[in-house]
Amino acid sequence: MYRLAWTLYLVMALGGVLWIGIRQGRIPVSLFVDPQEWWLDLLLGLGAGLLVLGFWGLTARFLPIARRLEEQLAAVLGPLRAADAIALAVLSGFAEELFFRGAVQGSWGWLLATLLFALLHSGPGPAFRFWTLFAAVAGGLFGALMAWRGNLLAPVVAHFLVNAVNLRRLTSRPRDSARLGPIEGDKET
Repeated sequence: MYRLAWTLYLVMALGGVLWIGIRQGRIPVSLFVDPQEWWLDLLLGLGAGLLVLGFWGLTARFLPIARRLEEQLAAVLGPLRAADAIALAVLSGFAEELFFRGAVQGSWGWLLATLLFALLHSGPGPAFRFWTLFAAVAGGLFGALMAWRGNLLAPVVAHFLVNAVNLRRLTSRPRDSARLGPIEGDKET
């Protein structure tokens, strides 16, 4: 499963690079970082990532469908070593932001990039539809950072932080899907 994820992210990153390169004729360093205010983008990315993680924490605390989603994602992911979780978070955060914020948003705008990003985070059943909605909110925030700051550093840092924390948390948790029971509309297999 992880080979497929690695391949998908590499293709996404290469696709983003090609798209931007063809559209602009070059890939400017300024797309990735503002050399004068990199520290501000880093702080904004950390803040945005913590905001998304905090929002998810509240959501998971109060909404059973969010907890069910965590159970389903944990089952799909299985165990993952800390180093692998960090590597996957680096690759996914960079590749997705380069593609969606750098290429798609740069060509077609914030709204379409946010919608396509949300659709990438979909799956069967109500819990995964909830994930799609949550990804739309997070993607909208990441896109707003890109639009405001004009570079990918803040969205990449935020996305990496969210993925690193959640991947590690989900893949190291004890498995107990019977604990929550089904959410109405979920199909039990």
